[in-house]
Amino acid sequence: MLKLITKLHVLVFLFLGILGFSQEKKQFSSVPGLLQRIVPNIKTDSWVLIHKSYGRDEVVKKVGAVKDYTSPSSGFNIGIAEEDEFYYIVYSTGGKTGYVTDLEGLKKFVGKADDVQEAAILAAADGYIIDEEFKDMAGNYYEDSSNYYLDLGKLTSTECPYQKKHYTLTVNKSSETVTSVKDNGAYIELYNKKCTNNPRLLKIEKKEEPQDEPKKKSSRPAKRR
Repeated sequence: MLKLITKLHVLVFLFLGILGFSQEKKQFSSVPGLLQRIVPNIKTDSWVLIHKSYGRDEVVKKVGAVKDYTSPSSGFNIGIAEEDEFYYIVYSTGGKTGYVTDLEGLKKFVGKADDVQEAAILAAADGYIIDEEFKDMAGNYYEDSSNYYLDLGKLTSTECPYQKKHYTLTVNKSSETVTSVKDNGAYIELYNKKCTNNPRLLKIEKKEEPQDEPKKKSSRPAKRR
């Protein structure tokens, strides 16, 4: 009987250990690292992922040989990027060359979430971001037997203030759909000098101006004519 109880205790501890491990948060790799994990949902003879920065093309991943393509002037991003920086994909299917230069095209190219990395890419194609600078807030995940749980960011304002919020997305593994979105609030909120709604400026404006001291009455008696 004692042996049976001991075995049951061991099994319980093992189960709790596995459960705790499965819910341990892991950080996503870099944006190019995520994009390299794409498994195209469309039939391709070959495809290449290219990062373009300030007019220069750099091949990030190449599958087969894509020939005779033109470097586009615009592309897509799934993270925080510089103004003249983007990615694009060129693929060949049935002897024809196709391009992925926007997020909608990226969604069609990826198709379905085969793993947690593709789930993050598809979420980013819907407006979320993998924030490489703040992965603890907006660039990590954990999973269980049924779902992926993605902590991602979103740029909610480019005006005053510049603001980023973070969310937890639950993605069902079977249906490959987002079943819930939890708003975790803002993790960045920046004001600049031009922001009329800057709390610091408003506090300064509310300060009362110092009042002039009352003029002292002359102690000299008035002169008689």
